[in-house]
Amino acid sequence: MFSEYQHLIDLNDYPVSWWKKVVELGEEIYSDPAAFAHECDGKIMATLFYEPSTRTQMSFQTAMIRLGGQIIGFDNPANSSVAKGETIKDTTKIVSNYADVLVIRHPIAGAAKAASLTADCSVINAGDGGHLHPTQTLTDLLTLKIEKKTLSGLTIGMCGDLLNGRTVHSLCKALSMFENNKFVFISTSELGMPAYIKDIIKANGSSYTEVNTLEEAIVDLDVLYMTRIQQERFASEEEYLAQKNTYVLDRKKMLLARKDMIVMHPLPRVDEITVDVDDDERAMYFKQAKYGMYVRMALIMTILKEKKQSETLKGKVFGGVKCSNPKCITNHEEYLPKSFRSSGDETLLECEYCDERKLI
Repeated sequence: MFSEYQHLIDLNDYPVSWWKKVVELGEEIYSDPAAFAHECDGKIMATLFYEPSTRTQMSFQTAMIRLGGQIIGFDNPANSSVAKGETIKDTTKIVSNYADVLVIRHPIAGAAKAASLTADCSVINAGDGGHLHPTQTLTDLLTLKIEKKTLSGLTIGMCGDLLNGRTVHSLCKALSMFENNKFVFISTSELGMPAYIKDIIKANGSSYTEVNTLEEAIVDLDVLYMTRIQQERFASEEEYLAQKNTYVLDRKKMLLARKDMIVMHPLPRVDEITVDVDDDERAMYFKQAKYGMYVRMALIMTILKEKKQSETLKGKVFGGVKCSNPKCITNHEEYLPKSFRSSGDETLLECEYCDERKLI
């Protein structure tokens, strides 16, 4: 299935050369933002945020304004027809009549992919549940490019909720495409990195190790990527409280780290980084949020200027097969085609919306 519009649903839909182009444009904008003040004159961006957001929503909105464009949309579905039961298809079909590009944040995995099937403009995934967050990944790549001067040969520690952390899923998939990167996963067994992400890392020629404590990992890291234990992703408060405060980065642990290690975090933080770390010159998370605006400016420009089709669904529908992930959009919006990828073995299928694997 093809769309006449260019979308960004998953960074891995594009070659590494395309990512580099967007990041390099982000660097150029960072150096001289005023030079790009009229790149999107007369253009309109719609932001459809089905769940709360501060940085992603505001950085997208600011990015479009700084490019000379305008914005419409909602940041609370209760104030839209979604509250009346309107489907993603109908919402995006209507809103895309009014906009040149649509940015969607949704709590259900695969929602952005679903929007791209029928929207009459380009769609950008601003986060779909615990699945993917490609524009945060572009933010992270620009941060690393500016602060570490490279995207290769790095040892990256990922700490916290690696099961539900869409930011670390996207970043692992991206950085595994660059040479000689190594990953250290720091989490409890309950919140470990999903198998499909680890398989992608191995398939791309990168390596990973898994540890249980921050202290044993931090000594050898070039980058420490902290994540929040996400209460909204847990089935009960008891499950959340059992994991809360397991990993906390403080000044004492920072003394164990290398002088050139940097600390990143997609934010918001709760208590996983203490405020005494903020004044450490290695703390990059506030700069990281600002870099996000510049790379989103670059992305908006690229998406609107490139006129090429997107292949929205590459798999096929298997009769009677449904995704086994209850958090997949196909189990919430029944009209969607249940498309799966297979690697020649049709007993193991992978949902094209949420990447959940299913044996049949």
